[in-house]
Amino acid sequence: MTFLDYLMSVDARTALMGRMMKTLGVDRPLKVVADHAAVTSRAVDRCRSCGHQDECSIWLDGHEQADDPPDYCRNRDLIARLQHISGAR
Repeated sequence: MTFLDYLMSVDARTALMGRMMKTLGVDRPLKVVADHAAVTSRAVDRCRSCGHQDECSIWLDGHEQADDPPDYCRNRDLIARLQHISGAR
């Protein structure tokens, strides 16, 4: 893998995380949670280290809105906390 391939992969995974948060209705709560920069950074790191990029993309393509992320989502716990905080559930 070249460095450019790596950067493109990182960008794609970051975009997937953003799409996931929006699909689950927690994109706004994520922006206002205490220490949101650090929380977002950790979420991005979890997403980047996930091995389900293709499945995630397909899942997102099939869901405009959803109540729960797929079982393999490494940010499931964060999403559940954000949904609880925002009353999205």
